[in-house]
Amino acid sequence: MKSHPRSHHDMGGVEPFLSEKIDRSEPELTQFDKQVDALMNLLSHASRRMVRTDELRNAIESLPPEKYDDLAYYEKWIHAISEVLVHKDIIGEEELVLKLAEIRQAEEG
Repeated sequence: MKSHPRSHHDMGGVEPFLSEKIDRSEPELTQFDKQVDALMNLLSHASRRMVRTDELRNAIESLPPEKYDDLAYYEKWIHAISEVLVHKDIIGEEELVLKLAEIRQAEEG
């Protein structure tokens, strides 16, 4: 049977992760984390099904290795949600960029 190379996100059974203890404590969620989780719940609800869990996972696993390593858990989620919504033409890429700029400006001002 032909083996396939692992994707960057597939780190199970690989050193140094193989010999590290697993931290089983639950991290404290930030307001951002809670908002992203709520957004995903709204978008994936049976009445909408705009983003499915498998689409979210696929988009996260498709992140370039440097981005995958640099982003926190819910930062990966928001990038993936954005990718799926743009890919499905639910939101335009330009519309998303403009809205993000508007949000950044409001936070600064």
